[in-house]
Order: sequence, then structure tokens, then C-alpha cells
Amino acid sequence: MLQYREVTSLNEWQQVLQKSNERPALVFKHSTTCPISARAFREFIEYLGGTPNAHTDYVVVKVIESRPVSNQVASDLHVRHQSPQVILVQNQAAVWDTSHGSITEASLKQVLARG
Repeated sequence: MLQYREVTSLNEWQQVLQKSNERPALVFKHSTTCPISARAFREFIEYLGGTPNAHTDYVVVKVIESRPVSNQVASDLHVRHQSPQVILVQNQAAVWDTSHGSITEASLKQVLARG
């Protein structure tokens, strides 16, 4: 199973953004108090437990605990904040995003199979 990395600081976020010039990053914005986010997080974990794209970095931003990072992600990528939300980042830009019930293992497989 591929692992994800939790991003908790603006410096860590800037590193993820810079590295997206070399390889894509999938950012999961997670609310630890929301049952819809908990369900979406389980779908994300199921995806990682299967055969995930090994050429993608996987990061989690907890939107309550790391609010400045969550806000900076939305600002840098010009994507309206939602939670739960997944954003595929390549070359420091959002190339795909979805939220709430659309975050499924199947949707992640479909989008990340392209890379």
C-alpha cells in the first residue's frame, strides 16, 4: 500500500507544490469532524490499498487542524475550498478536482490511470 503524507505547514505545502513540477500530487482536503469527509477518506484509503498510481505523491491536509495550509492550497490552485475535496496538482496547477460524494475509489482509479 502506498502511503500518504500529512501536510501541516505552509513550508511543507510549498514543497509539495514545487515537486508537482516533477511528478503529480493528489491532495486530499479532509475535515476530521465531518461524516461525509470520513466516508470519502475511506475511499481514498481503499484506493491507496489497491494498485494506486506509483508515480503520484499523495498528501492529506486536515482543514480544521491546518486551516492556513488549507486556505493556501485553495489560493495557490485557484480552486474553491470544499471539504472533503481531492485536487490533482501538476506543474503547480490544479488539473482535476472533485468533492463530497464524487470522491470514490473508482473515480480516483479513473483519473489517476491517465498519469
